[in-house]
Amino acid sequence: MGATPTPPGPLWPSPRPLWQASYADVANAQSGRDLTGPWRLLLLGDGSPTRHLQSLTGLPVEVEVIAMTADANPGAEAPAEVTELKAPLLRRQVWLRCGEQTLAWAESWWNQGAAAEHLQQRNQPIWKSLMAERAELYREVDGLALVEAPWLAAGLGSTGPFWSRHYRFFHQGRELTVIREVFSPALEHWLGPAESRAPGHTNRHDDLQRL
Repeated sequence: MGATPTPPGPLWPSPRPLWQASYADVANAQSGRDLTGPWRLLLLGDGSPTRHLQSLTGLPVEVEVIAMTADANPGAEAPAEVTELKAPLLRRQVWLRCGEQTLAWAESWWNQGAAAEHLQQRNQPIWKSLMAERAELYREVDGLALVEAPWLAAGLGSTGPFWSRHYRFFHQGRELTVIREVFSPALEHWLGPAESRAPGHTNRHDDLQRL
């Protein structure tokens, strides 16, 4: 289990991308070809990641909120899709844990009014809050990346880099939120290796380790 580092401020900086797929490759299911099947489903599928974590571990997902505050200037570190949200914006950052293991970090951007409506239980996973309302939702995966950050390595108990994705939830045809998730390599305990390790195969993670 990684030790949770002390946050540097109300909002943490987003992890730095070392590599990221193009939007076209993600939209056409051409990204992440080095990923094994279970990891492709986790990162590029439209299922709930917190539901997946609970199913894999057999333990409830506990949410520790790092920050949940106004974000007047998301800047270049935010996914481009955040510009489609109506201001004023709120950003929420959390650790996701199952038992003693920290298995993911996530941040999400919301219109402040939508956040007040849909995130009344701030320590509850987003999918559980939305499902409690029986909201009709559509999830669209927009990005896949390998990222790093010193505080992320400390929190997840691994040197990284870490697989990350971002996606949008749509409700009644309109963008509701943009969510970025970063997953711990500890998930290989249940899912197996994230990338192919066939003889003679060099994967992207190994290339980055040598940089």
